[in-house]
Amino acid sequence: MGTRKVQKTYQQINEKIRSGDVVVVTAEEMIDIVKDNGPEEAARQVDVVTTGTFSPMCSSGAFINFGHSVPGIKASKVWFNNVPAYGGIAAVDCYLGATEPCEDDPLNKVYPGEFTYGGGHVIQDLVAGKKVYLRATAYGTDCYPRREYEKAMTLKTLPQATLCNPRNAYQNYNCAVNLSKKTVYTYMGTLKPGAGNANYSTAGQLSPLFNDPYYRTIGLGTRIFLGGGVGYVTWHGTQHNFDIKRADNGTPLTPAGTLWVMGDLKQMSPDWLVGVSMQGYGCSLAVGLGVPIPVLNAEMAQFTAVSDDQIFTQVLDYGKDYPKGKASSLRQVSYAELKSGVIDFQGKKVPTVPLSSMVKARQIADTLKQWIGAGTFELGEPQFTLPSG
Repeated sequence: MGTRKVQKTYQQINEKIRSGDVVVVTAEEMIDIVKDNGPEEAARQVDVVTTGTFSPMCSSGAFINFGHSVPGIKASKVWFNNVPAYGGIAAVDCYLGATEPCEDDPLNKVYPGEFTYGGGHVIQDLVAGKKVYLRATAYGTDCYPRREYEKAMTLKTLPQATLCNPRNAYQNYNCAVNLSKKTVYTYMGTLKPGAGNANYSTAGQLSPLFNDPYYRTIGLGTRIFLGGGVGYVTWHGTQHNFDIKRADNGTPLTPAGTLWVMGDLKQMSPDWLVGVSMQGYGCSLAVGLGVPIPVLNAEMAQFTAVSDDQIFTQVLDYGKDYPKGKASSLRQVSYAELKSGVIDFQGKKVPTVPLSSMVKARQIADTLKQWIGAGTFELGEPQFTLPSG
C-alpha cells in the first residue's frame, strides 16, 4: 500500500498559520528542500513558499481622493507637485500615473532627458509623509461652483489613497542589448553600442510568477506583499499572455503573465515604492511585490523549486529591431548566466546589468516569511485564478 499523496487546502494552511504550526520557506530555500527530499515529501514538510521582486514597474499609480473643498469643486485638471493627474473620474477623485513627468520637464528636448521628477516620485513622497502641493482647476457647475483649488497635503490628511497598478510582476522579460553604433536610452536602461552591455529585469528563481508558472494559486483575492504593506491581486494585468512557448518545467521563455494589484497606500513605505528616473526615457516607480504560494500538493512543491539555471529568456536588439517592432531572439540565455555578471554573445563576453534588485527581492520574501510565521498574514484564496490556457 503506497503512501497517500499530499493534498492540502487553503483552510488547512491558514489554520496552521493561526495555530503557529505553519512551515514557511523562501523560494530559494525550497530549491534544496525539493532536491534533497523530492516534491512529494517537500509538499508534506512545507506549507508556504514566499517570493519577491523589486524593480521598475511602469504600469503603476494611485487613485486619490483629495477631499471636498468649501465651496465645492468638480476638478477637471489636477496636479500634485506640478505632476498632472487624470481628473476625469469624479469631483475630487483622480488617478496619478507613475510615468507622468512634471509638467515643466524639458523631456527629451535636451537629449538625453533626465526626468528628475514624476508621478512615481510623488507617490514615494506621499508614503514618506512629505507635504505634496495639490492644484486643481474646474469649469464650475451649479452644485460645484468653485473653479480653482490649491492646498498642501500629506498622505495622512487625504481621505483615501489606493495604489492601483494595472501591470506588475511580469512573468519573465527580455534581455536587452544594443547592436547599433550609438548609445540608446530605453525603459531597459542605457544600452551601449555594439552590445556593450546586456540589461535584464527579473528576479529569476525568487520572482513570483516563475514559482507558479500556470497560476494555479494566483488570482482574484490572492493576498500579497505590496509596497511594504498588504495588497491583493484583483485581476490579470494588462498584456497578460499565457499562450507562449514554455520550458518543460512550465516557465515561459518570453514575457508572459502579469498581475493587476491594489492596496491601501497609507499602509505602504518609501522603502518599497521608489520613484525612478530613467535617462532619456522617462519616469517610473520601483515596486516591491511578493506573493506567498501555498504548497497544496507535490506539483506546487516542484514548481516552487525552480532555479535560475532552469529559467530562460531571449536576448533582443533594442538598438534597431525593437523600435521597429521587428525584434527577434538573438539567443536564449538562462538567469544563472545573466546573474553571473557576463554572458557569451556573438563571440564576446558582454557584462550584464540587472534592473531588478535581488537584495530587495530576498528582503521581501523574508519579510513575508516572518509575517506568515508570526501569524499576522493569512493566505487569501483566489475566487478564480488567472487565465492560463
